[in-house]
Amino acid sequence: MSAPTLRLTMAQALVKYLQVQHSERDGRTRRLIPGIFGIFGHGNVTGLGQALEEYGRDLPYYHPCNEQSMVHTASGFARAEHRLATLACTSSIGPGATNMISGAATATINRLPVLLLPGDYYATRHQGPVLQQLEHPISADVSVNDCFRPVSRFFDRLLRPEQLLTALPEAMRVLTDPADTGAVTLALPQDVQIEAWDYPAHFFAERVWRVERPQPDTQRLAEAAALLVQAKRPLIIAGGGVHHSEAWDELEQFAITCGIPVSETFAGKGALRGNKALLLGGQGTSGTPVAARVAEQADLVICAGTRLADFTTGSQSVFQHPEVKFISLNVCSRDAHKQGALPLKADAREGLRALRQAALQAGVKPQADYLRQVEGWLREWQSQIEKEILAQAPGEAMSQGQLVGLLNEEARSGDVVISAAGGLPSDLLKMWDARDGKECHLEFGYSCMGYEIPAGLGVRLAQPSGEVYVFIGDGTYLMNPTELVTALQEGLKLTLVISDNRGYQCIRALQVARAGHPFGNEFRHRDPATNRLEGEYLAIDLAGNAQSMGARVWRVSTPEQVRQVLREARAETRTCAIVVEVEKHRYLPASGVWIDFGVAQTSQDPLTQKLRREYEADQQQQRFYY
Repeated sequence: MSAPTLRLTMAQALVKYLQVQHSERDGRTRRLIPGIFGIFGHGNVTGLGQALEEYGRDLPYYHPCNEQSMVHTASGFARAEHRLATLACTSSIGPGATNMISGAATATINRLPVLLLPGDYYATRHQGPVLQQLEHPISADVSVNDCFRPVSRFFDRLLRPEQLLTALPEAMRVLTDPADTGAVTLALPQDVQIEAWDYPAHFFAERVWRVERPQPDTQRLAEAAALLVQAKRPLIIAGGGVHHSEAWDELEQFAITCGIPVSETFAGKGALRGNKALLLGGQGTSGTPVAARVAEQADLVICAGTRLADFTTGSQSVFQHPEVKFISLNVCSRDAHKQGALPLKADAREGLRALRQAALQAGVKPQADYLRQVEGWLREWQSQIEKEILAQAPGEAMSQGQLVGLLNEEARSGDVVISAAGGLPSDLLKMWDARDGKECHLEFGYSCMGYEIPAGLGVRLAQPSGEVYVFIGDGTYLMNPTELVTALQEGLKLTLVISDNRGYQCIRALQVARAGHPFGNEFRHRDPATNRLEGEYLAIDLAGNAQSMGARVWRVSTPEQVRQVLREARAETRTCAIVVEVEKHRYLPASGVWIDFGVAQTSQDPLTQKLRREYEADQQQQRFYY
């Protein structure tokens, strides 16, 4: 007797399959893909659209305003769910699909699982070139969806309905693999979506994908313990892997047991949740001066769940101890071997537990003199914050640093602040106190402008309680405000705090530091005399724009007003937008960590020539580890 089958279109089978997939870790099971975002066009409306209407009762459909945004929403949701659940995203062919590519890159670089289902050309090709089809001169099987290949962790184009039988399990495997996860793209030709096939009924049985916690190798642990015994000035750098594995307690216990101060990457912000005496703040170029000081002198650096990007290492300039060594705890083998590190390939929680036990057995103890010195540096930094950042400068508008401090004071346990691009992520990395449950979600792996609002929706979907603060600059807001409409449609409350400094001021600061002159980074009218964008500042009504899309809005300019409206916004049930006028060219104190942003090798400008000489001298700080 033949096994029972179900005759379904490929799209219908896809929808039914997604509704019975679950993830499990530590005995807790949840839906792997509990919803789908999509914008319909001729590449997916008659296939996936029809399937969702008929078979998608348990796969809620959400209607965003922009294809890139819906991928960011999936990323925000996945991060809030510690990568144990994500959302699917479907688009038409052509521009609908390619709009998702920036979102795919953001997800993959940040190691966040998202499932992308772009429509594709007709597999039969009987129709001739279809609307939005790319005609490649030498490759007839290429479509614009091939652009997804380099930014996806898994890519497949399904040319037959039965190919779902192998493609979907592989997609689920990658989505739930801690080392290999990222964007998964299944390109769906529009004619194949509506083609029927007799699928085995057991294909639609519920399936649980276990998210494993790999254990560290015992010999590597012994070697790591030996390094800890020898170290006089150790440092822990905590990355996003600490959050993904929910290893906060293990990080704190290891740090306390061994007496090791902790700095945090952008993705790792908030990893150390309790012990203030050991928390150095942000690591690297955008971090705190005290973290830079400790890293410069460290003789052993324990990297926990970080891929060590250039902002973290100061383009390989921050670690200056002549005999510095590295231990790298990472679930990904490639990251575990960076910096010539002793690799501990393991889940962050399990690795930190094992490393603490190995350190105890080896007799590792805190070094009082070292910790007293670090404590003194932390006091100096706190004093600098109070005197130089939180204090009001005479004759100026409030600073962006003051705004960060005010929001931090008003935030409560269970609140989340989200930021991604511009100067705000750096300011939050330096200043935000994420202890006591005030979470901080910084996307700086791709530093993708336009991430913040849609990611806020994803966080809100995962976290119904608490405030979700979208902390965003005016330039980033203007790139992608339209998901406020989705927030209105779904009744999802966000609180936008828009720092209005009239342009891309952090890039202007970089430009002045490396080129010597500002050019093209502020919102100004064109000056008829110079034919350049250096006239008067534009009058842009950001609050009016947000109000037109359903938000309650405020325009404020003083600390007292900020405090008042943050309290009013907390009591509001709909999305809020607070537009805050801040000083345009005032920045937080620098970390003192160099980064390799080059200067023109040749120029007739004496200032640029001087900057080039300084840059070449600074390059001598770079070191390389093998």
